[in-house]
Amino acid sequence: MSIRTLLFLCGFFFVASAATPLTPVKKKVANRMRQMDSKVTELMADRVGFKKEMAAKELSDLNSKMLEAELAEEDKMFPADELYGSIWDNRWVNPYKKENLTLPDSFRIDCSTFVLPVTSEVNVTSKYGPRRRRMHRGIDLKVQIGDTIRAAFDGKVRIKNYERRGYGYYVVVRHPNGLETVYGHLSHFLVDVNDYVKAGDPIALGGNTGRSTGSHLHFETRFLGKDINPADIIDFENGVPHEDLYVFHNVKINGRNSNVYTSSGDQMVYHRVKSGDTLGAIARRYGTTVSQLCKLNGLKRTSVLRLGQAIRCSAGSTTRTASAKNESGNDEKSKVSNSKQKNITVEASSDNNAIYHRIKSGDTLGAIARKYGTSVSKICELNGISKTTTLRLGRSLRCS
Repeated sequence: MSIRTLLFLCGFFFVASAATPLTPVKKKVANRMRQMDSKVTELMADRVGFKKEMAAKELSDLNSKMLEAELAEEDKMFPADELYGSIWDNRWVNPYKKENLTLPDSFRIDCSTFVLPVTSEVNVTSKYGPRRRRMHRGIDLKVQIGDTIRAAFDGKVRIKNYERRGYGYYVVVRHPNGLETVYGHLSHFLVDVNDYVKAGDPIALGGNTGRSTGSHLHFETRFLGKDINPADIIDFENGVPHEDLYVFHNVKINGRNSNVYTSSGDQMVYHRVKSGDTLGAIARRYGTTVSQLCKLNGLKRTSVLRLGQAIRCSAGSTTRTASAKNESGNDEKSKVSNSKQKNITVEASSDNNAIYHRIKSGDTLGAIARKYGTSVSKICELNGISKTTTLRLGRSLRCS
């Protein structure tokens, strides 16, 4: 057979095989190949979509972090700007009277980051309240000249100044939580105006400057210029806030709030004495009794009220509920449940309206002291125990 004939036969068989229809097996294989191609295409599309979603999430997280960083930077530059606006006065402790700032009805102040402004053992030498014909708007803490004074919260220094007949050398810091703190009678500054400080940072040295009869730190807490008793916010004996969140209330009685204020989350209401006020008139205005006013303020019915004196008109939810049940005489020992949020078990006895707490799981002396606005030392003294005493479930502890 010649080569030409052989090539012709090979070509003929090749053409014939190409023209032959696919067998069922070959068709099945072809269909599976097409299905696999389709699934691969879908998987590739899903992978592309997943990558896009991941990229979008990462971008969103990045934007959130950038936004948080920007807000944190704004808090440093303009602390509590939503409350104080553009008011940034470097001369006066309370410039807000002239600006007619409106006090909110209530405002939650985060005190969880508080640091004691003194590094030595806490010794309160003068409390907040009326003092020799004038109002003492802060609390005095004993320090030695040269002792380090620290910032109570994160914030920005608004004032660094000297007042010969008042604060002496003093610093005012505005905080993002809405408070402003005042540190008076200093001997030396460690910060400048507009400096940003963290809670616990040194800001000054203790001294005896200005209107002072001995070295101490005069410490104030103010909200939009309005002074608040620091002891209502802070348990100075234990160096911690009574609660992480302090609620400021702007209380109006009969539509007026010129000399009415509160100073705790339980809305303990105070009245600032003005000309013509009597205990009877104050009691009627606040829906209480002269006896209750005397008991809450350590007064007698014949006590002379001084202008500007702060009269406490309510005892807060815990004491008020307990005393009401005692006065009714229904039960010598009655169990009172405080607010559901605090879940406190209270017993009130006829022994001078003493208040008791029934120990439950997780209770500590510090937590009980904060709930009842007292100190660990006071609870130990009232119950004849020490700070290391183990608390038994169901035991009654006297808290006042």
